[in-house]
Amino acid sequence: MLEGAGKPVQIAIRRLGRTANVRLAGEFDLKAAPQVREQLDGLIDSGSQRIVIDLRQVRFLDSSGLGVLLGRYRRISERGGSIYLLTAAEGSVRTVLEMSGVRQVMPLLASESEVPRA
Repeated sequence: MLEGAGKPVQIAIRRLGRTANVRLAGEFDLKAAPQVREQLDGLIDSGSQRIVIDLRQVRFLDSSGLGVLLGRYRRISERGGSIYLLTAAEGSVRTVLEMSGVRQVMPLLASESEVPRA
Protein backbone atom coordinates (compact mmCIF):
# COMPACT_ATOMS: atom_id res chain seq x y z
CA MET A 1 0.00 0.00 0.00
CA LEU A 2 1.35 3.44 -0.91
CA GLU A 3 1.95 5.95 1.84
CA GLY A 4 -0.94 8.39 1.85
CA ALA A 5 -3.37 5.79 0.52
CA GLY A 6 -4.85 4.99 3.93
CA LYS A 7 -7.53 6.68 6.01
CA PRO A 8 -9.59 9.47 4.44
CA VAL A 9 -9.23 13.04 5.62
CA GLN A 10 -11.68 14.35 8.20
CA ILE A 11 -12.85 17.96 7.94
CA ALA A 12 -14.36 20.08 10.72
CA ILE A 13 -15.44 23.66 9.98
CA ARG A 14 -16.34 26.42 12.42
CA ARG A 15 -17.40 29.85 11.14
CA LEU A 16 -17.14 33.02 13.16
CA GLY A 17 -18.38 35.93 11.09
CA ARG A 18 -16.16 36.24 8.02
CA THR A 19 -13.53 33.92 9.52
CA ALA A 20 -13.63 30.18 9.00
CA ASN A 21 -11.59 27.71 11.01
CA VAL A 22 -11.00 24.45 9.16
CA ARG A 23 -9.47 21.49 10.98
CA LEU A 24 -8.15 18.63 8.87
CA ALA A 25 -7.13 15.25 10.24
CA GLY A 26 -5.77 12.19 8.47
CA GLU A 27 -4.16 12.13 5.06
CA PHE A 28 -4.41 15.11 2.70
CA ASP A 29 -3.61 13.36 -0.56
CA LEU A 30 -4.91 12.84 -4.10
CA LYS A 31 -7.99 11.05 -2.78
CA ALA A 32 -8.85 13.79 -0.26
CA ALA A 33 -7.99 16.81 -2.42
CA PRO A 34 -11.36 17.15 -4.23
CA GLN A 35 -13.32 17.04 -0.95
CA VAL A 36 -11.09 19.62 0.74
CA ARG A 37 -11.12 21.85 -2.38
CA GLU A 38 -14.92 21.76 -2.47
CA GLN A 39 -15.24 22.69 1.21
CA LEU A 40 -12.72 25.55 0.98
CA ASP A 41 -14.25 26.88 -2.25
CA GLY A 42 -17.66 26.87 -0.55
CA LEU A 43 -16.28 28.98 2.30
CA ILE A 44 -14.66 31.44 -0.10
CA ASP A 45 -17.77 31.66 -2.29
CA SER A 46 -19.97 32.31 0.74
CA GLY A 47 -17.89 35.31 1.83
CA SER A 48 -15.23 34.05 4.22
CA GLN A 49 -12.34 36.53 4.17
CA ARG A 50 -10.02 34.72 6.56
CA ILE A 51 -9.52 30.98 6.59
CA VAL A 52 -7.41 29.33 9.26
CA ILE A 53 -6.52 25.79 8.17
CA ASP A 54 -5.36 23.57 11.03
CA LEU A 55 -3.04 20.89 9.65
CA ARG A 56 -1.68 19.76 13.03
CA GLN A 57 -3.52 16.41 12.80
CA VAL A 58 -2.62 15.76 9.16
CA ARG A 59 -0.23 12.81 8.97
CA PHE A 60 0.53 12.98 5.25
CA LEU A 61 0.47 15.78 2.67
CA ASP A 62 1.27 15.26 -1.01
CA SER A 63 1.45 17.52 -4.08
CA SER A 64 -2.33 17.27 -4.57
CA GLY A 65 -2.88 18.74 -1.11
CA LEU A 66 -0.31 21.45 -1.80
CA GLY A 67 -2.13 22.29 -5.04
CA VAL A 68 -5.42 22.68 -3.19
CA LEU A 69 -3.84 25.00 -0.59
CA LEU A 70 -2.12 27.16 -3.21
CA GLY A 71 -5.20 27.31 -5.44
CA ARG A 72 -7.44 28.39 -2.56
CA TYR A 73 -4.83 30.98 -1.53
CA ARG A 74 -4.99 32.43 -5.05
CA ARG A 75 -8.82 32.51 -5.02
CA ILE A 76 -9.17 34.17 -1.63
CA SER A 77 -6.33 36.63 -2.32
CA GLU A 78 -8.13 37.82 -5.45
CA ARG A 79 -11.05 38.72 -3.16
CA GLY A 80 -8.88 40.50 -0.60
CA GLY A 81 -8.82 37.62 1.89
CA SER A 82 -6.15 35.60 3.69
CA ILE A 83 -5.29 32.01 4.59
CA TYR A 84 -3.27 30.99 7.63
CA LEU A 85 -1.88 27.48 8.16
CA LEU A 86 -1.49 25.94 11.61
CA THR A 87 1.16 23.22 11.67
CA ALA A 88 3.10 21.28 14.24
CA ALA A 89 6.46 22.88 15.02
CA GLU A 90 8.17 19.80 13.56
CA GLY A 91 7.15 16.93 11.35
CA SER A 92 6.78 15.81 7.76
CA VAL A 93 3.83 18.08 6.92
CA ARG A 94 5.69 21.21 8.02
CA THR A 95 8.79 20.04 6.15
CA VAL A 96 6.77 19.59 2.93
CA LEU A 97 5.23 23.06 3.34
CA GLU A 98 8.60 24.68 3.95
CA MET A 99 10.44 22.84 1.15
CA SER A 100 7.68 23.57 -1.38
CA GLY A 101 7.81 27.31 -0.73
CA VAL A 102 4.28 27.54 0.67
CA ARG A 103 5.75 29.42 3.62
CA GLN A 104 6.59 32.28 1.24
CA VAL A 105 2.89 32.97 0.54
CA MET A 106 0.98 31.63 3.57
CA PRO A 107 2.13 32.00 7.17
CA LEU A 108 2.92 28.74 9.01
CA LEU A 109 1.78 29.20 12.60
CA ALA A 110 2.12 26.86 15.58
CA SER A 111 -1.06 27.91 17.44
CA GLU A 112 -4.31 29.80 17.01
CA SER A 113 -3.00 32.56 19.28
CA GLU A 114 -0.51 33.49 16.50
CA VAL A 115 -3.27 34.20 13.97
CA PRO A 116 -3.53 37.98 13.51
CA ARG A 117 -6.79 39.42 14.82
CA ALA A 118 -9.12 40.87 12.21
